[in-house]
Amino acid sequence: MKIRFWPALVILIVVAVTVRLGFWQRDRAHQKEALNAQIVAFENAPEQEVGVEPMPLKSIEFHRVEARGEFMPEHVVYLDNRPYNDQPGFYVVMPLKLEGGGYVLVNRGWLPRNMADRTGIESYETPKGVVEVRGIARANASQAFELGSGGSAAHKEIRQNLDIRSYAAETGLAFQPFVIQQTNNAGDKLVRDWPAPTLGVERNYGYMLQWWGMAAAAIAFGLYAARRAARKGDQSDEPDERDDEAEHHA
Repeated sequence: MKIRFWPALVILIVVAVTVRLGFWQRDRAHQKEALNAQIVAFENAPEQEVGVEPMPLKSIEFHRVEARGEFMPEHVVYLDNRPYNDQPGFYVVMPLKLEGGGYVLVNRGWLPRNMADRTGIESYETPKGVVEVRGIARANASQAFELGSGGSAAHKEIRQNLDIRSYAAETGLAFQPFVIQQTNNAGDKLVRDWPAPTLGVERNYGYMLQWWGMAAAAIAFGLYAARRAARKGDQSDEPDERDDEAEHHA
């Protein structure tokens, strides 16, 4: 059976690429499973105190933390398009001026939208003086899909997303490189029913099976095409054999 070089090469490349992508998705799933195990361990670990010394995001993300300081309502940011139980609303993000110096952003919780005024902010309480904030260190205050600059032109405190570095440059405040997702109750009318971190492990395993399925399909197609080409070759050889027999009898 003759094997054509270029079609065979294309099939081998497709198989190699799809198999490799399948292994890559499997490795990503294993990484996320390891991270999930870390998150579970962090939930049961002692709280880490947030102070003036910078705490690298890599070493603190998903850890339980606590901080003491004063809220700065003059720098509040409302993150738009954050629904809760299918109800539109905002996340209230506010800087906390730490007792020992320095600043950290706190995602204080969810606030429903004023249905009569899209840019109207429902009333909530901001405690005065030194408060204790406990929560989870997160890389950001949540990230939503954004077109253009997002937010509201009439109310600069209403935004779609908030980048810590950009906001530090805007306010002149030296923030820690993470946001505290507050979990302790402060009696401020804000909802703190935070969704669990979504790692998407099942999706990675699904992609893995899809890539390996494509590899198997490419192999099956290659074998089918080779077998069909071999049959055509056998059929094309039959008339030549009959012609040889006719010439021999003549």
